[in-house]
Amino acid sequence: MRYLHTMLRVRNLDAAMKFYVDALGLTEVRRVDNDKAKFTLVFLCADEDEARHQASPGRGAPLVELTYNWDEEKYGEDRYFGHLAYEVDDIYATCERLMKLGITINRPPRDGQMAFVRSPDLHSIEILQKGDALPPQEPWSSMPNTGHW
Repeated sequence: MRYLHTMLRVRNLDAAMKFYVDALGLTEVRRVDNDKAKFTLVFLCADEDEARHQASPGRGAPLVELTYNWDEEKYGEDRYFGHLAYEVDDIYATCERLMKLGITINRPPRDGQMAFVRSPDLHSIEILQKGDALPPQEPWSSMPNTGHW
């Protein structure tokens, strides 16, 4: 398992960028604007990680992901922190092992690419398949979401 990113929700993207880029010195390495779902994702890395990010295809260096939802949303303080993300060699085997340990898979890896679980303190943990998505398979393909993440 390899640490990938931490997602933080932001209310004002310009103010957040001034803080994370101008004040802290992080570098924007990727941006996703999703017109359909009305959100922007901005991925930032520390200067020392920038070369690692550029040298590695896909998910390179540890990042901070700023999530800006275009429609105003009211989050309690506990919802501004989004999730930790980890990359694994086999998402199905990882989720099966977690289930055997009594951990609920809140968002099953139906797509062979992404799953979510929660810590005992209710922190969301995103699990991502390394490389290409695995072919969909049961029981994951038909497993419903449980709770929220």
